[in-house]
Amino acid sequence: MKALVTTILLGFASFVFAGEGWPTDFEAAKKEAAEKGLPILADFSGSDWCKWCVRLDDEVFSQPEFKAYAKDHLILFLADFPSRTPQSDELKAQNEKLSAKYNVKGFPTVLLLNADGSVIARMGYASGGAEAYIELINKEVK
Repeated sequence: MKALVTTILLGFASFVFAGEGWPTDFEAAKKEAAEKGLPILADFSGSDWCKWCVRLDDEVFSQPEFKAYAKDHLILFLADFPSRTPQSDELKAQNEKLSAKYNVKGFPTVLLLNADGSVIARMGYASGGAEAYIELINKEVK
């Protein structure tokens, strides 16, 4: 019973970490990006096992400065590759296809994409917190 409770709590923590509800439908993200004229920030993450993914979320994506910036400047998309958190077969297939398409070799991989899905920039974890990451994004988008 204790193992079951631990598994449930880890799964919940992974769900909360995993982009805090970031959209996971890539086609919908592309459509929204086209409608709003904004780039997509695609986070390829191992939310429940990758220490650098967790650090990126803790230091950047979960920070109020980043959330405020993203609201007006980005379309967020999460391609998650968890080891303990269940996913639908469709979501797994989509994420695997995208990982192959974009040649994702490690986690985290963060891509800035145009609405058509073409790559603007390839990033990953960077130290310095939310403000430094926002500066990095702004340099790449210009």
